[in-house]
Amino acid sequence: MNNFYQRVSTLSLFLGIVVFGPGIATDTYAQPETVTIAAANSLRDVFRKVLPLFEAQHPEVVVRVIYGPSQNLRKQIEEGAPVDVFLPSLLEEIDSLEKKSLVIQGTKRVYAGTSLVVITGKTFPAPVGSLQELRTVPVRRIAIGDPKTSSVGKVAIQFLKHAKLEPQLKSQYVFGQHSRAVLDLVAKGEAEIGIVYRTDAVAESQVKILDTAPEDSHTPVQYGVAAVWTAKNISAAGDFIEFLLSAPVQEQLKQFGFDQATPGATLAKRREVKS
Repeated sequence: MNNFYQRVSTLSLFLGIVVFGPGIATDTYAQPETVTIAAANSLRDVFRKVLPLFEAQHPEVVVRVIYGPSQNLRKQIEEGAPVDVFLPSLLEEIDSLEKKSLVIQGTKRVYAGTSLVVITGKTFPAPVGSLQELRTVPVRRIAIGDPKTSSVGKVAIQFLKHAKLEPQLKSQYVFGQHSRAVLDLVAKGEAEIGIVYRTDAVAESQVKILDTAPEDSHTPVQYGVAAVWTAKNISAAGDFIEFLLSAPVQEQLKQFGFDQATPGATLAKRREVKS
């Protein structure tokens, strides 16, 4: 990674020359620069709301977003995909990159959190009203994210094991590649129950929340952000990270089912779940 840090230093020096060097032309005719964001599918709805705000504040920047399952996006970044900012639906994906020195030092932040919820469809509701009833009332199918590709799937499996529901329900699992697929399965009645993040459920009008998984039953869901090793527009990446942490954006996030993250408390809970 020495070459990368050398490239960052060179870029920083170049930016300094552009800003402070004598005789440099003004940026009146400069073309907007692109910042490329790799974001979890669960961020689609809120990004439709907040990205125009960022572009209005930074007219010199054009935002390009690549959506997908968090684990897939992380693997693409590891392989050198041209990404400036990574926003998975679980902080552990950034932690995994950081362990490989693939995150630009000092850029990782936790900007929000959410809870894990059990949902059912409004058109074809399940005959249960709570988590406890899953122990006694049979369901035909339960939709969860595929833990091999989906962060919400990994967390759902943790919860089901912790609640000792997995032996009973495992034969009823229907896997969706990502959260959107889980929502579709439940909304269309192809699964009676689904397990997703609250942020997913709030955005889907055809499902309703039945219950919330206890916080200590799974790795706390933290939404993290970081600039990654393939970043070409480091300045804009930093601006976007600060934008996410700003008070107006935090208020917008609340409307989409996000909670304000408390990093210190959450890290402690992460250790408890893993131990």
